Amino acid sequence: MAGTSSVTVGVLAEASLFGWQVRALERLQREPNVDVSLVVANASGSETTAEPGDSRVRRALEGATGFVDDLRREKAWMLVLAERTAARALGDDQSLWHRHPVESVDCLADTAVLECEPHTDGVWNELPAGTVAELADQCDLVVRFGFGLVRGDVLTAPEHGVISFHPADVRRYRGMGPPASFHDGRTRAGTTLQRLNESIDAGEVVAYEEVSLRDCYTLWDVFDRLATIQIRLLTEGVLSFRDPAFEPLTVPDDQLGEFYSRDLRRSPAFAGRVLAKNVSGRVRRLESRLGTDDARGRERVRGFND
Repeated sequence: MAGTSSVTVGVLAEASLFGWQVRALERLQREPNVDVSLVVANASGSETTAEPGDSRVRRALEGATGFVDDLRREKAWMLVLAERTAARALGDDQSLWHRHPVESVDCLADTAVLECEPHTDGVWNELPAGTVAELADQCDLVVRFGFGLVRGDVLTAPEHGVISFHPADVRRYRGMGPPASFHDGRTRAGTTLQRLNESIDAGEVVAYEEVSLRDCYTLWDVFDRLATIQIRLLTEGVLSFRDPAFEPLTVPDDQLGEFYSRDLRRSPAFAGRVLAKNVSGRVRRLESRLGTDDARGRERVRGFND
């Protein structure tokens, strides 16, 4: 690393990036002392995700085989994803979660892209030795925006390791973040930028920020709210490593939150509650907008009469 004056950053990505990830990198690239020097793209052909996506529902609409496979895997959660798809069809755009192919991202136009296929062992992915060597040689720090759960030498090869977002407080919700906090009716939630180790959501905390959820009507609003924080928090976290005295916070094991497996969301009780809260939230938002429109209409009439 070139003293405390600059930091070179690598990115682990899927073949495409989400809108919020692109915006986070754009913000990071505007920093004069930061250089995104290398993107390692997942060439395995199977994008891993923890976002409010509806690709499974779209695939299900393309054929019975896809529907049966996805329904068998996602079970009751398919109903929640279907609600998300229906809302998008009705204009709920949720642009922060649009996919952008890596090669089309303007802020990465001058950044080298290296494709690789990870070695997969169950839910874990390990990068090839050659790829790890490239990251260690070119990057002080690596941001994980893809490849799912990562382990192996890549976590320690760069000087400052690999950092990644968990959209929840690791001291309360590990594993499944926003769905669990939304299901539980939390009025506040946070997002953790952590330096990864070979555990799930138990890394060192680089940065953390918490916000109110009181005006989040649906689970998808919660995802958006937290992604908006992450756009800014990435730059703050990366710049922290310019300070030689900076050390991420280690959370003792006995202070880590309960682990919420994705299997939980597939249960009828969990998925049913989230779906009901989404639907009722959309009704409340519509009522709020109609009430606001009525109030504005009365103001216009009053102004005309005056």
